[in-house]
Amino acid sequence: MSENKGNRTTYAKLFATFAKIGVTTFGGGYAMLPMLQREIVINNGWCTDTDLLDYFAVGQCTPGIIAINTATFIGYKQRGIAGGIVATLGMVFPSIVIITIVFSILEAFQENFYVQSALKGIQTAVCALITLSVIKLAKKSIVDIPTLIICIATLLGMILFSLSPVLFIIAGAVLGIAISIIKTKKEDVNDSV
Repeated sequence: MSENKGNRTTYAKLFATFAKIGVTTFGGGYAMLPMLQREIVINNGWCTDTDLLDYFAVGQCTPGIIAINTATFIGYKQRGIAGGIVATLGMVFPSIVIITIVFSILEAFQENFYVQSALKGIQTAVCALITLSVIKLAKKSIVDIPTLIICIATLLGMILFSLSPVLFIIAGAVLGIAISIIKTKKEDVNDSV
């Protein structure tokens, strides 16, 4: 995984960046992926698209919310333990404030036609954001036949079986290692011939 060793990011920048992500995205971890990619990879250069995929994969395997785990990983890579804490706090701070405010008034409006309609519209928009993120990440992850097979097998497995996503991630890791070993051995044999 790459590490930004040039400009040392300040704690304020970490907090502000993740607070911006936290306040401007809706729908949970996967819906935050386009904003994470733009802010973390493109605007700040704190990691590459591949690193972000790695953070998301590890975040999926570890307890907790994917977006918060990802913020913790990136903050840690930038400024160590304190950076991880600051990035995590930045990610959750807007939600805590907004949820506190919304919860205090939501009960009065939860049956409101306009509120229900707005929520349905937001859900649909979030589906589009997730789909776009999946397409972008697939272009970087599915690079050959073995990775395509892993992707299709995982998709079918998740559709057909009610198993934990962690099992599919572990299986993907094992298959990735096995495929890399086989490719390396084939290349060694071809080089020696």
